Amino acid sequence: MSTQPNILLIQTDQLVSSVLRSYGDPICHAPNLDALANNGLVFETAYCNFPLCGPSRFSMATGQMASKVGAWDNGAEWPAEIPTYAHYMRHAGYLTCLSGKMHFVGPDQLHGFEERLTSDIYPSDFLWSADWNQTDFHGATDERMLRDCGPCERSVQIDYDDETAFHAARWLFDYRRSSENRPFFLHVSFTHPHDPYLCLPKHWDLYRDEDIPMPAVFSLPDVAHDAHSLALLRNHGLLGLDVSEAQVRRARRAYYGAVSYIDEKVGELLEALDGTGLRENTLIIFTSDHGEMLGERGLWLKKNFYEPAMRVPMILSGAGVSTGQRSRTPVSLIDILPTCLGAAGREILEAGPEDLDGTNMLALPLDDANRAVYAEILSEGTPAPAFMIRRGSLKYISCSAYPPMLFDVSSDPTEINNLIDDPACREQRAMFADEVAARWNEQALKLDIRRSQQRRKFIMESMTQGAPVSWDYTPQHRESWFRGQENYNDWAFSHLPAHSRS
Repeated sequence: MSTQPNILLIQTDQLVSSVLRSYGDPICHAPNLDALANNGLVFETAYCNFPLCGPSRFSMATGQMASKVGAWDNGAEWPAEIPTYAHYMRHAGYLTCLSGKMHFVGPDQLHGFEERLTSDIYPSDFLWSADWNQTDFHGATDERMLRDCGPCERSVQIDYDDETAFHAARWLFDYRRSSENRPFFLHVSFTHPHDPYLCLPKHWDLYRDEDIPMPAVFSLPDVAHDAHSLALLRNHGLLGLDVSEAQVRRARRAYYGAVSYIDEKVGELLEALDGTGLRENTLIIFTSDHGEMLGERGLWLKKNFYEPAMRVPMILSGAGVSTGQRSRTPVSLIDILPTCLGAAGREILEAGPEDLDGTNMLALPLDDANRAVYAEILSEGTPAPAFMIRRGSLKYISCSAYPPMLFDVSSDPTEINNLIDDPACREQRAMFADEVAARWNEQALKLDIRRSQQRRKFIMESMTQGAPVSWDYTPQHRESWFRGQENYNDWAFSHLPAHSRS
């Protein structure tokens, strides 16, 4: 039996870390996530590298910045030639399995996973490609997210996440009673608490209206918004919309309910680990693909560099992790792949052909607050590539289409005071500008992105002619309860003995 730990990567969609008790929220009901944090390592400052689902996951899976791997937007193809965490872990001797959402775009719908337990939830073709030529309303979401929110009996996303958790838990039991001697790398990826802001009544009832915290900056007049925020509001059909306090509170309460729903799904996975006796030798990583604005500054969803859209939970627990630790060192999603490699006993430089951008989080000091984190926005909502650097307490935002911005997120957590013209920050502004110019070739990126958008638009138009072709993934489930030709008792008594819980 391998001495390498199993790895369970649990990912949510659009979960901002600040709503969890382990990140300071006073009301969130998420006991399983609380226990993971209390018994593990919490990174207090964790960022996504691209505040949009598909590019964020592509970047995370490859351990590289989105601009290096062509992860331009939700409709950008994931090239089969770029190794993902699944390839790296298979190369390290792991059995790899995926359950849930990934946003794989293109004919390769596995990207190194030996097994995939569910279909995806979003298109696998180029339907969701960005188009920088469109500047008016062109969003998959609109004002219905605030008009039609609250408790519901069921939703498509609830059905999907129920299936994701069920198949993952069942897979753990199948793994435990199999003859497989490789450790596993299992990625379980949920779509909650992504909008629409809906949740089950039992999770809605965990909260009261009067307890729901409201945005620190409720809304801003148009003249106070930066140009990118105005473009996002226009993109989602929210510009000029009169949003009441009651609507904001209702949406946020439903969001909390969706977080509690996710906590319940996480509990099902942890129960399966306990029931199989696998938990002790399993490294658990809990995170999200990006955050959620939740009405801060009048903004919703993501696709900007403000803290609520960028901040994600990063909780490590289990094998190889000391309990009750907190780290002030900033990390990001591109650090997950190197961390998994480190747990597997592989050196990053020797693990594969790619120059990874991240670092093994378990090898970082706990108090390096000056470690830099980088992020990009290359998708719709911006007419040019946008970049972010966070170093120490300063965050610098650069886009040639808009004026740059500089915030001190320690003294100004709501990012209201733009320091870009502050004479006292002249030196820092110049250093950040030089770093952006050295790190990114914006003109080359613009050409590559526009060329990709044009190609994909042409391909989608051509694919509407003639017979349709689908890249969508349809799982092939093996029905383990089929009796077949076996002796009845040989079949009926094939079971996994109960495992004592400590």
